[in-house]
Amino acid sequence: MKKTTLAICMALVLSACSKDESQTEASTASATKETEAKTVESAMPPAATKPHAAASASDKEALIAEAKGAVMALGGSLKKELQGAMMSGGPVAALDVCVEKAPAITKQISEEKNLEIGRVSLKNRNSGNAANEWQTAVLNDFETRKAGGEDAGKLAYAETVDIDGKKEFRFMKAIPTGNLCLTCHGDIVPENVVAKLKEHYPEDKATGFKEGDLRGAFYVVKPL
Repeated sequence: MKKTTLAICMALVLSACSKDESQTEASTASATKETEAKTVESAMPPAATKPHAAASASDKEALIAEAKGAVMALGGSLKKELQGAMMSGGPVAALDVCVEKAPAITKQISEEKNLEIGRVSLKNRNSGNAANEWQTAVLNDFETRKAGGEDAGKLAYAETVDIDGKKEFRFMKAIPTGNLCLTCHGDIVPENVVAKLKEHYPEDKATGFKEGDLRGAFYVVKPL
């Protein structure tokens, strides 16, 4: 029972599906350096994209560091709430945290950091976590890179774009499916958890994953 409880707790937190926080930060930094070479400028005329090319390396590093900090803050806060719920009421209570507290925690961190942050997936559980057009493109790119042999835990993406004359920085960090995630996201899910998921997420798509699959990603958007 103890083993199953811990498994469900960890599966509920996307951040916990990755390596430990120190490994995540290190892998994100490494992956982002590789990604910068692949960064796609916004599909604008050359004159419109020149300011992006002029951005200094230190500016990019600062934005990436800020984004990583926000991702770790969100993951850490969610994990703390879920662990408390697991101690007091078990996995079903932890699911209530996802429904009732996760959106508020995400909003709070967004306001504190003065940026937009969240989690998205191509196979989302919460309809509010469905990837938009650019996020879908990045997630598909992650899948291609993973198929090419890259470590899913190290996949990251960063770019600066110009949207209608307004610049914004975008960052995404992949969330691979760990073994513990399979309790809620694999092929076999406990019946009481299934019932709770159907109650809150009738359009749930987030099952059938295997260890190592790309579960989704954290995203950060910051106006410049």
